[in-house]
Amino acid sequence: MSVHNLDRVFHPKSVSVIGASDRQGSVGSALVKNLTGWEYPGNVYPINPHRKTIFGIPTVPSILDLDPPIDLAVIATPIAIAPRLIRECARAGVGGVIVVAAGGKETGAKGRELESQIKTEAGHAGLRIVGPNCLGIICSKSKLNASFANRTPLPGKMAFLSQSGAICTAILDLSIKEHFGFSYFVSVGSMLDVDFGDLIDYLGGESDVSSIVMYIESLTNFRKFMSASRAVSRVKPIIVLKSGRTPAGAKAAASHTGSLAGEDAIYDAAFKRAGIVRVKTFEELFDCEELLAKQPRPRGSGLAIITNAGGPGVMATDALSDYGMEPVSLAPETIGKLEKILPPYWSHGNPIDILGDASPERYRKVVQVCLDATEVNGLLIMLTPQMMTDPEGVASSIATVLRGKTYPVFTSWMGGTDVEKGCDILNKAGIPTFDSPERAVRAFMDLYHYSVNLEMLQQIPPKLPRRIEVDQESAKAITRGGLQRANNVLTEPESKALLSAYGIPVNRTEIAVTVDEAVTKAREMGFPLVMKILSQDILHKTDAGGVQLNLRNEQDVRTAFEKTIAGARAFKAEARIEGVTIQPMLEHPDVELILGAKKDRDFGPVILFGLGGIMTEVLKDQAITLPPLNRLLARRVMEETKVYRMLLGYRNRPPANLVLVEEILIRLAQLVTDHSEIDELDINPLVLMAEKGCAVDARVILKPSQVPAPFHLVISSYPNQHETHTVTEGGVPCFIRPIRPEDAPLLEELFDALSPQSVYFRFFSPLKALPHSMLARFTQIDYDREIALIALNESSSHEQMLGVARLIRIPGDSRAEFSIVVADQWHGKGIAAALFKRCLTIAKEQGIEEIWGIVLRENTRMLALGRKFGFSVNRIPDSLDYELKIDLRKL
Repeated sequence: MSVHNLDRVFHPKSVSVIGASDRQGSVGSALVKNLTGWEYPGNVYPINPHRKTIFGIPTVPSILDLDPPIDLAVIATPIAIAPRLIRECARAGVGGVIVVAAGGKETGAKGRELESQIKTEAGHAGLRIVGPNCLGIICSKSKLNASFANRTPLPGKMAFLSQSGAICTAILDLSIKEHFGFSYFVSVGSMLDVDFGDLIDYLGGESDVSSIVMYIESLTNFRKFMSASRAVSRVKPIIVLKSGRTPAGAKAAASHTGSLAGEDAIYDAAFKRAGIVRVKTFEELFDCEELLAKQPRPRGSGLAIITNAGGPGVMATDALSDYGMEPVSLAPETIGKLEKILPPYWSHGNPIDILGDASPERYRKVVQVCLDATEVNGLLIMLTPQMMTDPEGVASSIATVLRGKTYPVFTSWMGGTDVEKGCDILNKAGIPTFDSPERAVRAFMDLYHYSVNLEMLQQIPPKLPRRIEVDQESAKAITRGGLQRANNVLTEPESKALLSAYGIPVNRTEIAVTVDEAVTKAREMGFPLVMKILSQDILHKTDAGGVQLNLRNEQDVRTAFEKTIAGARAFKAEARIEGVTIQPMLEHPDVELILGAKKDRDFGPVILFGLGGIMTEVLKDQAITLPPLNRLLARRVMEETKVYRMLLGYRNRPPANLVLVEEILIRLAQLVTDHSEIDELDINPLVLMAEKGCAVDARVILKPSQVPAPFHLVISSYPNQHETHTVTEGGVPCFIRPIRPEDAPLLEELFDALSPQSVYFRFFSPLKALPHSMLARFTQIDYDREIALIALNESSSHEQMLGVARLIRIPGDSRAEFSIVVADQWHGKGIAAALFKRCLTIAKEQGIEEIWGIVLRENTRMLALGRKFGFSVNRIPDSLDYELKIDLRKL
């Protein structure tokens, strides 16, 4: 349901408390006190059939007794009567309800049934539910404290969302001590309706939210969460503490991939893909929050460290080293300025040790030099209490200098009672304080990683040298056959045939049922050879003695056949043995890799890459990512492993064909995208030799899927079904398809070909070039949220983008905004009409009901196109521009 009615929840004109009370210590009492004690400008209606007034406010027996529609209701009664109360709220036209009571699904079957009843009653009326089992919500902008927290936060621009009420109250208490605040403070509870994805979508559009911090125990609607996070993290930092990091929930699986890809690692990969910064502890979460609340984000990793003692400077340097970083090298100009104001025995480098007798004035001057240094992107100021040190005076001195700084400045006043007053001065001045250099550096690096994530999200992936073409029908036939078996396991030849259908290179593999057949096929194939057992019941062949290497003549083949069959029977007497496979032995490979896929219950298919061969499970050098993939994403997962260094070449070994490995990963991702029945898949090893590579062994386990492809993915994939070839009304042959990240260069060429007037009509401003961030935004789209079609010229010898049409959906809404632009030289050729027609068709298929857009009055071509397609064209009040609108339900 997404952002529907959330404005009425967070900015209500009226609030009712059902189960309001004046009994000391009750939830109903705390809610009324909080609502009336923070200058909330709206009306508060206590509802209690047994009281006439509560804290001097008249009560009513039921919400149905109130005349005006109520925006928000807070239910403070036991959860057992919540379904009836929700039904009454729906009848009264309430926008949203907060259910604070526990006793839902966390208690078992009875609680799940209660939650089901609540959801049914709310769903009929579009009523939003926060909770149950939650603390409530607080919104600084609307002066709303609809919670039973014993504190009200300071105002700020950070949003905090938590599944735990206890974490909420702890964070709230600490934030007041450290003097930073929040714009939104939300306890989500059991997330029966409103969940993290909804809130990220809503807060992403709120101007008084600069960052989002979350405590997560579990997720619901994973695809919506990923979609919202990927959209919002591009403009606002999202920081997450996800509890439950141990592998207890991950079950060992039959394949290598299944046992290697643990649950928490998948969360890590998902957060990384969504641009989310993940922290590990409550302390780290709070530190990151404080830095976010008080300081701008770093533009780079250049950290300068000021200290009055050598030891703390070394500690800060070591902490940076743990992240693979060093303190920034100070420019000669900066060194020269410091020489003039510091004693001769200062450190002459970074960390800047200004000595134990440093006065407030010395601190202030050094801080000013660092603030003026262009190489510095962050400043850590440290102090230890010494006989000559004035912690309070230093704090007061630097607090005045640090106003209006453009990069993060933070402090570590190390000690106890001697530094308390100094810390208080700094906190009140909006300067974060940490009790150790390690905590300070960690918080800085968390924010720096967000900047790195953002940069990575906006990188433009290069195209592959060749187009990805697959034989989807052959692959479907193989998976259908596998699903008809009891164990749903494909044999090695079948697994390789499936890979081959998607263009993944495999080595030649022949089946032999008898020893004579094995000898004949070996003679045809040539030596040396490898023989493997062929059995659906033996997944790990080596464990059963089912792999015989380096067979160099016919006698070797005969001996190996007998040994392989005997070993398999001894290993598993009941196993069905179908024979053996014969394949060429690839001697002296450069590198052996493992590639795999596992279908996670929540995140869908997960791709694994790492060191392969017999040492796979011993060294466990692997990384995981989520499909779909492009070259950039494929390269990143490779870079996260140690084996990647081998692929770059070392000593006398040449570099591997990295583009080939990228292509194989992309093809593997496409395979699991198109076939939701693939539960686990192993390629181990994938052998690389010179410029070539091939899958030497493969194993696929299937499982019937309740969700058809590609909706089993947690990230929307490229919608091939929207591709079409057409000839426009002006006779131009076009290939119309969804835009891809790799299309950025084509879009840039299109923009460069636009006249200043066309640019102004499209962007409502005189852009001279597309900024990189905008180029990434326009090409790296979420296909769940946006329809963006391009028209390519099919009569040209090279790829040429003629125009782009775009429909952007409002999250959780049935409306979408349109835009369209066509290269000037192609005006009047029917390009815009062809794109627009295709967009409208797709919009109807996706359930979009209304399309609208703003058109400048001078853009007569667009106004005419709108009228042609049946749009209403109306002048915007107090404006010379027009709004075009169409109801697709009437078409």
